[in-house]
Amino acid sequence: MNAVGKSAGESAAARLRRLIARQDRVLVVLHPPTATHARIMEQAGCECGFVGTSGVVGSYTGLSDVGTATMTECVQIAGWIAQSVNFPVILDGDTGHGGIMAVRRMIRECIRAGIAGIRIDDQPIEAKRRTQSAGVEVVPLEHAVARYRAAVDMRNELDPDFVIMAQCYARDAANSGLDDCLKRLQAYRQEAGVDWVQLESPHSVEEIKLARAAVEGPLSFMKGKLPRYLGLDEHLALGINIAWYPGFTHQVMWAALWDFMQDFQKRGVVAWEDFQASRKGRPYPRPEAGAEGESGEKQRELEERYLSAAMLDKYKHG
Repeated sequence: MNAVGKSAGESAAARLRRLIARQDRVLVVLHPPTATHARIMEQAGCECGFVGTSGVVGSYTGLSDVGTATMTECVQIAGWIAQSVNFPVILDGDTGHGGIMAVRRMIRECIRAGIAGIRIDDQPIEAKRRTQSAGVEVVPLEHAVARYRAAVDMRNELDPDFVIMAQCYARDAANSGLDDCLKRLQAYRQEAGVDWVQLESPHSVEEIKLARAAVEGPLSFMKGKLPRYLGLDEHLALGINIAWYPGFTHQVMWAALWDFMQDFQKRGVVAWEDFQASRKGRPYPRPEAGAEGESGEKQRELEERYLSAAMLDKYKHG
């Protein structure tokens, strides 16, 4: 096992499946905003990443999470990140980007890209909303179960380790409520056969307890209408071993960049010099590809294998 716990020969999907079943401690899910940030997070011990349509894909495209990002854009970005690190990466699959055939294609493309799992919502594709937005609706239960069954079946055909997660928006949906939400969580797990269900908007710890009682197996919840994020010990006390904290990394980055830009606008290069001085004795990792990846080191190694001595003379001037 390496520093972040990957077994030799274990695929990212198999690792994710192992982590969500772990009972002794909580798996923390965070946003890796880009591939380079993911490398820093990995060195700091991150175990799992989620590429959200709003936070991560939106950071690349500038598009809001209102159903405008395409499946191929999302898979491309998540694939770049997944291929840059060893920890498993989950993609936000939104509503599946279409009917059951589109869902099947999405699963196939994710597996090809090295993505470990996918979260699929039960919102209607025509009215996709960002989490915690006004006007959220859910599709009929039968429709949602078909969507998830299509994903599970395609997974079983291609890679049984690939993880399918169902996100339920019914709690705050204009056409639903708590009772239907609990029914759906149970159906998504039992009837559709997904590996993991998530409650999008708990209003209290009591509602989380109701969700935990309704379903067996991996369960997580977003902050929803809770007054604060629950800590890891609080998760374990509720019988939940997955903590959903994806947006933390963005907030920290935005604040750090804002502070520096404000200082730079006032003091110019002195702000940069003071920043460097403040980091003396506190080095931070440079998120570059290693010798085993598509790096400059690898480029030189291959050139020394393929090129003549005369062509390699350029390195004498380095």
